[in-house]
Amino acid sequence: MIIIAIFFAHWFLSLFTQSFFNHRYAAHEQFTMSKGWEKFFYILTYLFQGSSYLSPRAYAIMHRKHHAHTDTEKDPHSPKYSNGLMDMMWKTKNEYSDYFYARKKNLEERYLKNLPDWASLDRFADSWFNRIFWGTLYTIAYILCISVFHMPGTHWWMYFLLPIHYVMGPFHGVIINWFAHKVGYSNYSQSNTSVNLFFFNFLMLGEGYHNNHHRFPNRANFAIKWYEFDWLYPTIKVLSWVRIIKMNPNAKSLNS
Repeated sequence: MIIIAIFFAHWFLSLFTQSFFNHRYAAHEQFTMSKGWEKFFYILTYLFQGSSYLSPRAYAIMHRKHHAHTDTEKDPHSPKYSNGLMDMMWKTKNEYSDYFYARKKNLEERYLKNLPDWASLDRFADSWFNRIFWGTLYTIAYILCISVFHMPGTHWWMYFLLPIHYVMGPFHGVIINWFAHKVGYSNYSQSNTSVNLFFFNFLMLGEGYHNNHHRFPNRANFAIKWYEFDWLYPTIKVLSWVRIIKMNPNAKSLNS
């Protein structure tokens, strides 16, 4: 069971930083924090995402553009304008790289306003040295658990989980950017293809309520209906209560 524990620890820790810091904070400004706490969560993002680190700055630009141009030719990742899942992933990668390396790329101010930015950490975390370093750590951990110490509950097929570790961040992105525009249910009729993936959204910490999110993009709680639950929102509330973050007044509103 140790391998399964490692896998899901990485799954949820990586997803937490992508959803909390990259998405809800950097892209949507659903809450604010001091520069000191911003640096802290930057470091946490680096540690938890590891080999698949996503720059909060570049992610935020790309995601803001996604909301501004959902399911149009200007959308960075629309299944509607992609020839399959791999084509969408490649387009997303190229768009992300443009924002990461070109920095501004003649973008409108609405895409650049109040972005978190730690250029030196971004450059280091994006380096091949760093990505290979983290990938090697994941691999060594699996070898030790499965092949060296033969820990109870470990099996050879678990090595097939390693590729997901290497690309954990983009893997989560594909689940939402592709499947949450393809398969699910809708609470709101909109001029886009967004859907809610699951009623019970634990595996994606609430990110799967994509139809809700597109209807109310500034709302910190992605759950709307009585049977929906945003698993990350209680953490956001606790961080607000202890004053690590300050909620944006619009983040609670169904009209935001």
